[in-house]
Amino acid sequence: MSAAPQQHTMKHHRRPYADYAARTFLWEVSSDGKVATITLNRPERKNPLTFDSYAELRDLFRALSYATDIKVVVVTGAGGNFCSGGDVHEIIGPLTKMSMPELLDFTRMTGDLVKAMRACPQPIVAAVDGVCAGAGAMIALASDMRVGTPEARTAFLFTRVGLAGADMGACSLLPRVIGQGRASELLYTGRAMTAQEGSQWGFFNSLHESDEVLAAAQKLAAQLAAGPTFAHGVTKKLLHQEWNMGLDEAIEAEAEAQAICMQTRDFHRAYEAFVAKQKPVFEGD
Repeated sequence: MSAAPQQHTMKHHRRPYADYAARTFLWEVSSDGKVATITLNRPERKNPLTFDSYAELRDLFRALSYATDIKVVVVTGAGGNFCSGGDVHEIIGPLTKMSMPELLDFTRMTGDLVKAMRACPQPIVAAVDGVCAGAGAMIALASDMRVGTPEARTAFLFTRVGLAGADMGACSLLPRVIGQGRASELLYTGRAMTAQEGSQWGFFNSLHESDEVLAAAQKLAAQLAAGPTFAHGVTKKLLHQEWNMGLDEAIEAEAEAQAICMQTRDFHRAYEAFVAKQKPVFEGD
């Protein structure tokens, strides 16, 4: 007699991530366990990425789809800079010696980081100060919201090293955030977008002084974490999927999504709080 098939359910994969042990960056979680802060922590070199940090960030954002506790993620950098992109010595140098299949493995891995950030249900808030360049600019761009400082300089500088401005989804994401003409200029020239331009063009949601930007990002994250987080995940999913839909398809997708959200306990809590003239307390279910 054959053994009964093993039952696999989502609950076997879901677990808390407050105790996640990061290897290539700092990982801190708020006292209520809902907001996680990722800090790129190589300040002596303006927080560049390595092969290992790319892969760990990709794997973590993929895994966060199964987190039972983390509701919002903040991404920032240590020492007054966000991220200077791929490490010149640990990534750029080795890339010049790789074969075409190896290079394609690498570029697909970097793109998978952006895919993972867009696919995870948690809203992501980037707190950007100082240098925000190359892959660092793409991490900020792949976040759902960005708060910056007057000193922030964001550069999609791929052409400066002889590469296309098309990297990690830049030609798809950037025009949608700041417009086709502005994105074209930045991607062709590789010049830095100033904080003031970023604010005026919609790249930054707000600007704050350097000693206040992380707190501002974490405050925004806490507000989101206190909201209906299941519904936030639906909003994020449809913001992404509707890029490829016509209006009729989008309206139907939103009708179905909203009907699902109307079955949540958070929807009922909101109604009951309204009737009682109280502020709703959402629990994300």
